Amino acid sequence: MHIYPLLAIGPWEIVALVAIVLLLFGGKKIPELMKGLGKGVKSFKEGMNEVEKEIKEDVKSEDKPEEK
Repeated sequence: MHIYPLLAIGPWEIVALVAIVLLLFGGKKIPELMKGLGKGVKSFKEGMNEVEKEIKEDVKSEDKPEEK
């Protein structure tokens, strides 16, 4: 069974989701929610970049021969 058809979202589904969000949170809360979401995504990306940098540094240090 392919999962892709379950992830396909059409224009009417997007309209329905936006309407539900507006009803639940109201127009005034949405900018705050988006700001928080943006900060979360930025923090996640920074964390991923740090992990990637540490992995690259570890690989470089393993490639160099140790001096006695």
